[in-house]
Order: sequence, then structure tokens, then C-alpha cells
Amino acid sequence: MIVGLDHVQLAMPSGGEDEARDFYAGLLGIPEVPKPPHLAQRGGCSFESGAIKVHLGVEIDFRPARKAHPAFRVADLFDLAKRLAEAGFSVAEDEPLAGFKRCYVDDPFGNRIELTEARTPCGSV
Repeated sequence: MIVGLDHVQLAMPSGGEDEARDFYAGLLGIPEVPKPPHLAQRGGCSFESGAIKVHLGVEIDFRPARKAHPAFRVADLFDLAKRLAEAGFSVAEDEPLAGFKRCYVDDPFGNRIELTEARTPCGSV
């Protein structure tokens, strides 16, 4: 029986750690945490805040996840969407789902990321 979700693993190309830090820690606000030494030698990085755990691993034949994606709940969707757009990321608004507004953004590697907030519009950015 599944009792919870431990983390989300996304792929990234080799050498993308700085871009990952700028996006996940800098823009999304998920602090970077050290990887265990035996995993750190493989490259990639990990970001965690409470129950939110996003791990990015290097994939040699990297292709971004275009359909499969994590969905993050955010406190101020409009503000985050604006910051992402100002940083050069394309933010796409989508139809609301059961009381949630949502939008999508691709991380620096093209992985699809969904952002949601209860009853708060994503806004036009």
C-alpha cells in the first residue's frame, strides 16, 4: 500500500546544474540540499522544502518530459508567473480544474512544470 510520495525525479542534461539552481531555488524558491556523496558524483542536484522534494538527475541521452510533469501548489500564482516571465520563461495559462487556477512553464531543460493555486487567477503575463 502506498502511503505517500517521497520525491519527484526529473532529468536534465549534463552540466545544467547552475541553470537548475537558478530556476528551482532562485525562481521557484525550493532550496537546494546536498546530494549524498555516492549520488553527487553522477551530477544533478536536489531541491527540498518540507514535503516538496525535486531531484534532477543527469541523463546522457536527455529528452525533456513534455507530457508527464509535477504540479506544484503555490501561494501567489500571479506573482510567480510574472517573475518567471520576467526571467524569460514562457508561462501558459490553462483551464481551471475544480476550484484551482493553473498555468504551465518549462524548466530550463524543457521539462513541463504545472503551477496551481486555489481560486487565484494565473493572470496574463
